[in-house]
Amino acid sequence: MLEDFHRVLSAYWQQFVFILPKLLIAIVLLLIAVFIANRASGLLGSRLRARSSDPLLPDFLANISKWVVVLTGLVLAFNILGFSGIVGSMIGAAGVSAFVVGFAFKDIAENFLAGVILAFNRPFHINDTVQVRDLIGHVEALNLRTTLMRTFDGKHIFLPNSMVLKEPLTNFTRDGNLRQEFLVTVELGEDVVPDTAINVILDYLRSVPDVQQSPRKPYVNLEKATATTADLRVYFWTDSEDYRRGVIQQKSRIMQQVKLELLGAGLGVPALGQ
Repeated sequence: MLEDFHRVLSAYWQQFVFILPKLLIAIVLLLIAVFIANRASGLLGSRLRARSSDPLLPDFLANISKWVVVLTGLVLAFNILGFSGIVGSMIGAAGVSAFVVGFAFKDIAENFLAGVILAFNRPFHINDTVQVRDLIGHVEALNLRTTLMRTFDGKHIFLPNSMVLKEPLTNFTRDGNLRQEFLVTVELGEDVVPDTAINVILDYLRSVPDVQQSPRKPYVNLEKATATTADLRVYFWTDSEDYRRGVIQQKSRIMQQVKLELLGAGLGVPALGQ
């Protein structure tokens, strides 16, 4: 029994010694492929980013080129080890097993194809503020399978590309301009009519540098009026490049100042709303 074990062990050792040079060459080749993939993807990404103002598509294409080179090196390593028959069989059986593999990796393939569509369709750029379902944040990266979004409270959310492609997506910063609105309730009196409050609000909005005056002018609509109060809807346009700090905080400042302007004009302001 010991002789049989020794004979089997010796046979395996001889086979290992025989394949060791090929194994070393295959490992070196795979390492070289990984090195070339990293350098090539970095060079391609830098070249594309130099020609594009948005790094979204260059980064996505650089990731694809990296994996193509790595997979090519892996196939060559299998061929060196004598597994060319296995590789050929896998490639030859791809057509037969396409349905099974496609079903098993449906989500991965779907997210990858969705990522390709998003990269070329460009519904958003890096640092754009977008909303998908009830999630709002800045787009930080588009990967092969997921879209990375950072919310305003610092959380990183990895959204499947297929979800981003299928769901309605709201881009707050693509156009560069965004209309803001809020509701203000004004108390009416014998000498106070809605037009009085509207003129006070418009005079103030015309004096704010960050509020656009042309071609989109601010305006105020009367939404509801009772015997004692009037609900006024205020509309104005601002720059939307910095959605969180420049837009939301600016709206808050304008709402507070409108209330002060109305109070300074002798008008009662019981409530402000969205």
